[in-house]
Amino acid sequence: MTFSITLIIIIVTCIVSYLGFNDISFFNRYSHQPYMENRFKEYYRLLTSGFLHADFIHLGMNMYVFWNFGRYIEIEFTENFGLVIGKILYLFLYVSAIIVADIPTMRKFKDFSGYSAVGASGAVSAILFAFIVIQPWATLTLMFSINMPAILLGVLYLAYEQWAGRNKNDNIGHDAHLMGAFYGMLFIFITRPSSLLEFVDILLHQSPYWN
Repeated sequence: MTFSITLIIIIVTCIVSYLGFNDISFFNRYSHQPYMENRFKEYYRLLTSGFLHADFIHLGMNMYVFWNFGRYIEIEFTENFGLVIGKILYLFLYVSAIIVADIPTMRKFKDFSGYSAVGASGAVSAILFAFIVIQPWATLTLMFSINMPAILLGVLYLAYEQWAGRNKNDNIGHDAHLMGAFYGMLFIFITRPSSLLEFVDILLHQSPYWN
């Protein structure tokens, strides 16, 4: 039995988040703060903020989604690239997605000292959309009751995050969600170029709705 990168990430994230819940100085030191990153070159925050969360609900939601889709992507990577390389690539996808997802807000709020953000949502979005690229017609359940194809959920998700990022001020990292989603898809297409044609073929010829 091999070790699970997904489980290790969840354990580390829970530990770091718990430390943040109980130590505000720890939380502030490692949260995503564009002003500190740009002025004082504290770029480590781009990564460490992905292991912190605002509260148990925030943590639980992210880790629940990550557990459900991360296990599949981890297996997919090991089957396509081998056990060692596959797990390294999977870990790199997750870690790099945390950083990439924070870049838009790092640039957008570089002169605003009051902006701060935490959470693995950008990386979780990357994992979710990596799954959608591989299994676009899989049935996903939204809000525990609404079933829909993964590709449709993905389209609705991107449309909403695009709209919300421009029109809502709800303290949710919509820009990070959007960037993470695009990064997850791009990562799959770059690391395994044939997946782009496979994605198109599945969309066109393997739909359970019109074949």
